[in-house]
Amino acid sequence: MSRPFDICVIGGGGHVGLPLAVAFADQGLRVVIYDINQAVLDLINTGKMPFLEEGCEPILRNVIGKTLFTGSSPDLVAQAKYVVVLIGTPVDEHLNPTFGQMHKCLEDIQQYLDNDQIVVLRSTVAPGVTRKVDTLLKKRHPGIRVTFCPERILEGKAMEELQNLPQIVSGFDRDAVVEVSDLFRKLTPEIIVISPDEAELAKLFTNSWRYIQFATANQFYMIAEELGLDFYNIYDAMTRNYPRTKGFPRPGFAAGPCLFKDTMQLSASSEYRFFLGHSAMLVNEGLPDFIIKLAKRERDLAGLTVGILGMAFKAESDDGRESLSFKLRKLLQIEADEVLCTDEYIQRPDFLPVEEVIRRSDILFIGAPHHRYRHLSFGDKPVMDVWNMLKKQGLDSSISGEAGL
Repeated sequence: MSRPFDICVIGGGGHVGLPLAVAFADQGLRVVIYDINQAVLDLINTGKMPFLEEGCEPILRNVIGKTLFTGSSPDLVAQAKYVVVLIGTPVDEHLNPTFGQMHKCLEDIQQYLDNDQIVVLRSTVAPGVTRKVDTLLKKRHPGIRVTFCPERILEGKAMEELQNLPQIVSGFDRDAVVEVSDLFRKLTPEIIVISPDEAELAKLFTNSWRYIQFATANQFYMIAEELGLDFYNIYDAMTRNYPRTKGFPRPGFAAGPCLFKDTMQLSASSEYRFFLGHSAMLVNEGLPDFIIKLAKRERDLAGLTVGILGMAFKAESDDGRESLSFKLRKLLQIEADEVLCTDEYIQRPDFLPVEEVIRRSDILFIGAPHHRYRHLSFGDKPVMDVWNMLKKQGLDSSISGEAGL
């Protein structure tokens, strides 16, 4: 069956789908993005990225309208051999994974699928979900083939990592696994083939491991600071020219749209026996409270104006999803008279220019360690700097640290 496109990326306007679509289109494949956010599609069609992604926009400008196309009509699903599904897999208020968004998407596109297509799940899913999707789609299309190829990119570095990192490919049909492996070899030479159940856990284990690593650093940081010691003197002694602590992360807000969520997905799928994951959550989610506690040792926050520099979930990002800077703001709103926020990359009506936040604030907190903050002048105002940005300049800061998120 002849189709106008090689690949249809469902949810292709997002942080994971758009770089993937651009990368495939750059290899000469005909790719169509199916997304219901028309404003995002309109921006993509002008050759502009709707978010920061290093090195992606020049390639987007080169491929849009040539090998990369967009649309908001679900019938686009029928027009491609490979259907890549990138739908959010959140946890609910009880920290249980929810299948609702994925299920609705699959139900909506069922009528546009046929037995000759290959579905590629790219979303991070709980164990057993790929098999569930396979069963669901085969009820109507017995010949359709489902594969699972979890995304592995670091947001902001997608174009580099899609070429350099191995891709995991799994599926229930041997020929489909071979075809999808060949598809991803257009991006990267190394393919790892395992079963869908193993692939699901590989992704969850990876994100949970990183979340636990950050929690370990944050816990050590809290212990040192509670004892009145400089954590970074200890960190330097631990890691300098000592191979067994190579790669040990520095403290900081462990947040964003994946690490916490995927750790909780793993916990729920293991009947809540993933005690390390829950302990990591308590440590990482408790860091904003701890920083405020340290600030209150020095002065009462009541009646003060407090400023937060950086509301993104990590440095040099415009993504504020699940950022602990917003949790910090909520907690400070209880303690202080006024809380002012700024960010180098996120534009919101309630955010102020960084210079104004510094001028008006009595005390400052660095929420995201954007590089520009290293070169700002804070005068004699106290700065709560969990990332240790200021100490690197030789300035005294109330708290030190830097997390490798």
